[in-house]
Amino acid sequence: MPDKPAFYVTTPIYYVNDVPHIGHAYSTVGADALARFKRMDGYEVYFLTGTDEHGQKIAKTAQEEGVTPLQLADRVVERFKEAWVKLGITYDRFIRTTDEDHRKTAQAFFMKVREAGYIYKGQYEGWYCLPDEKFLLDSEVEDGPNGTKTCPDCGRPVERVKEENYFFAMSKFQKQLEKYLEDHPEFLQPESRKNELINNFIKPGLADVSITRSTVKWGIPAPVPEETVIYVWFDALINYISAIGWPDGEKFKKFWPADVHIIGKDILRFHTTIWPTMLMAAGVSLPKKVFGTGYINKDGKKMSKSLGNVVDPFELAATYGPDALRYYLLREIAFGLDGNYTDEAFQTRFNGDLANDLGNLVSRSLTMLEKYFDGIIPQVSFEGDLESRLVITARPYAGLARKYMDNLEFHNALIKAWDLIKAANKYIDQTAPYKIAKEGDAGKEKLATVMYSLMESLRVTALSIAPFMPFTATSIWKQLGYADDVHKHSLAETEEWGKIPVGQKIAKGQALFPRIEKKK
Repeated sequence: MPDKPAFYVTTPIYYVNDVPHIGHAYSTVGADALARFKRMDGYEVYFLTGTDEHGQKIAKTAQEEGVTPLQLADRVVERFKEAWVKLGITYDRFIRTTDEDHRKTAQAFFMKVREAGYIYKGQYEGWYCLPDEKFLLDSEVEDGPNGTKTCPDCGRPVERVKEENYFFAMSKFQKQLEKYLEDHPEFLQPESRKNELINNFIKPGLADVSITRSTVKWGIPAPVPEETVIYVWFDALINYISAIGWPDGEKFKKFWPADVHIIGKDILRFHTTIWPTMLMAAGVSLPKKVFGTGYINKDGKKMSKSLGNVVDPFELAATYGPDALRYYLLREIAFGLDGNYTDEAFQTRFNGDLANDLGNLVSRSLTMLEKYFDGIIPQVSFEGDLESRLVITARPYAGLARKYMDNLEFHNALIKAWDLIKAANKYIDQTAPYKIAKEGDAGKEKLATVMYSLMESLRVTALSIAPFMPFTATSIWKQLGYADDVHKHSLAETEEWGKIPVGQKIAKGQALFPRIEKKK
């Protein structure tokens, strides 16, 4: 049996000075849907997520809380892991930058780049944004109140620092990076972010970057004579290869280069300047794609604790089910663009797409099968065209979904999955099984065909939505009478018709999505 093709997808590694929020959920659910889809499409997938635990910001937060940085990290890491269990995230590894193998890899990578002649010692004097853990040029900072300077991205005050550090000679890769981006237009996605990054941060000229911090103690010790730690970004970016055993581990050989790094747009700059040039300096191939997601606002405004408009995704998941949240994030917002959460939009999607379309289809189809055939899948001859309209809708899904998923167009893949759901609901209205049932034996064969076709529609629907709504797909699969795992089945099975076994007994369950009643 030939080896499966490999697919490697990563999320950002999240800072441990904050609890999991809707932005974290957004990028992680997207990565999980992609990983699940690829597994069902015959790929051997490696899905990486984790936490970024070093740096001045973490040390400062830990000090304020009266704990060590590692104690802070240990506590927050558990919150992330618990959150991902609740949302059904199927990562293969949860990496921590405090992991021993990561520490060794980061130090070895540093030495590799230094031995290649791209690391030198120098004096850094300039601006530093502590919340974003990044160095800023004089030309980048903005004027703030009372003569202060602020970060152009987060808007918070920056501090002036002077340190003797080691520098990475990123400027030497200017032409090489420009040529790579020209030859690989798919590398930086989505298109809407590409021009901004190239024009603002690459074409004006790459600057050498400080990659150690002599005034910071919490970090990976740099492999140099001086007592200094590796700059948090240089350390963090290496997680993508340390997790799979760079330079000669079997996983590294199989899965690198990564197929896609899914990240927030606020860190796209680091992933498309520092990261590719680091890899070039070490002689490592670049990832195939870096994809920057957008921000999620609340009622048109950026979420913030001070405004009191922060949406707790896990409260939504606990109240309405994890798949309601997963569906909303992947269907309502085009991945890569900024999105806007409103309670009204969530309720509209829930009541319309989930309760009315999907939930109603499952409930009434299984209820009719119980009523007319004692819950047993009937024998059919498939003569006539009663089921053909559903077959025509079902078969194109897999081919279209593959294209959409390769472009991370999750919303379009879900729209295509819903085509069959809507067609099946329409099919019930048009065929009117309750009228056929009144014909007695004369309508028995026709009724069997209608019911079998509806069961097939549910089978295909369960397979189609499984990457996006794993809990719901599992529920539908069990209600159809299957005892195995829907996620172990192939996407290609959505292109077949007539697969549900005759004689299989269904097991109708509770309503999938009880409607949200509007508050008076």
